[in-house]
Amino acid sequence: MKELALNIIDLLKLKKVFYGDVRIVKIVNEYISVKDGIVEDISRSETEGIGIRVLVNNRWGFAAVSSLSIKDAEEALTRAIEIATSLSKVGREAYLSKEDVYVDSYVSKFRINPFKVVLDDKIALLLAVDEVMKRGRYVKQRISSLEFRDFKQVFANTESSLIDQRFVDSGASLTVLAARRNELQQRSFSNVLRRGYEYVEELNLTEIAGRLVEEVQELLFAPVCPSGEMDVIIAPDQMALQIHESIGHALELDRVLGFEASYAGTSFASIDKLGTFKYGSDILNVFQDSTIQYGLGTFGYDDEGVKAQKLQLIENGILRGYLSSRESAFHIKKRSSGAARAQDWSRIPIVRMTNINLQPGESSLERMIDSTKYGVLLKTNKSWSIDDKRLNFQFGTELGYLVVNGKVKSMVRNPSYTGITPVFWNNLVMVGNEGEFEMYGITGCGKGEPGQVMRVGHGSPPCKFTNVQVLPSK
Repeated sequence: MKELALNIIDLLKLKKVFYGDVRIVKIVNEYISVKDGIVEDISRSETEGIGIRVLVNNRWGFAAVSSLSIKDAEEALTRAIEIATSLSKVGREAYLSKEDVYVDSYVSKFRINPFKVVLDDKIALLLAVDEVMKRGRYVKQRISSLEFRDFKQVFANTESSLIDQRFVDSGASLTVLAARRNELQQRSFSNVLRRGYEYVEELNLTEIAGRLVEEVQELLFAPVCPSGEMDVIIAPDQMALQIHESIGHALELDRVLGFEASYAGTSFASIDKLGTFKYGSDILNVFQDSTIQYGLGTFGYDDEGVKAQKLQLIENGILRGYLSSRESAFHIKKRSSGAARAQDWSRIPIVRMTNINLQPGESSLERMIDSTKYGVLLKTNKSWSIDDKRLNFQFGTELGYLVVNGKVKSMVRNPSYTGITPVFWNNLVMVGNEGEFEMYGITGCGKGEPGQVMRVGHGSPPCKFTNVQVLPSK
């Protein structure tokens, strides 16, 4: 793959393009699922191809081919140049931030290659999980699955960078549905991390399954979530989506600049706010971090060859940075944050989240509960909605607990909460400690035209907010 990449770069140099790069990508995916005791799906897919990007007369051209042939690559290269040339008098001009050149290799950390684990053992695990989930009296449906990915890529550009990378991801998902009379409830667990099969082993899925069954059945008898303005304590799994939707997307610089307005919307976090805007309370500190272990947004280099980095986006509540590519960073006279990523060989890199993490504080879940006179503790996302500027949102969760006078009083069903992004984050009053920090992966973040689905990561401890509007979801 390296030799092929270098041959393509030589061809780009012969064509005298201002800038060019190539990504050669091979991806293997495996998915296994069990539904109600029956093995429903066993699939393994592979894809490989070449994506070539050129800059001619300050216009982008991109073409891709599902082949690793130098002949096919040369045809794709020619198409990319033709596209860029045809746009010479229309469209947005593109300029790149100056970045360092790297010749390097990177492999994500894993101990057990999931693709070398016997398939029968994976199926046996899911069937054992299913046996646990079917024990509940009111359980009506059980779904469990495992998924794995092996991603290999070589990147090279006309500036002399040459980088090969490999990422291995592993994860599991469990869902149990229970019904009683006219009431239907769901409890689920899902997570994928940049780890090997050892992560699946460490999860103890049968134990998780037993807890989900107990909780979903209790939900059937739980009172409806109260409504009103109150304190809200949010568990790390729900914090992951809260961060994703109201911070991560809002701070993608292409959205801020209007480059993504036609599909993904814009952002309220405009350039004039950088360095001064009070995004949240003084204890809100958020980082883009593609160096942290196990996150789905962890890598050695992004898809423009920019080295992985940890960059503060929000410092003590103040907006300090954006997620950026080389092109978008040029517009704010900064270097790229290393957040240009593509789904695979068939898509052009655009600004995407890496791992957007909320820095742990000095509190704890126990102290949050102790300090709450009246509020709810919320876990596991069930539904979400947010406007195209990332301002007005509403989230529903699977599970809630009513907290009264510092004690968990009872489980409540169908909780949801709503807010306005900066108001909500300025009501952050307590942040859990490092020992309560958890990483979660989101495997289906969509963006771009044509659309592409990206894997991103989020880490957070539990957090407490005041004056949040809570209401039961329908």
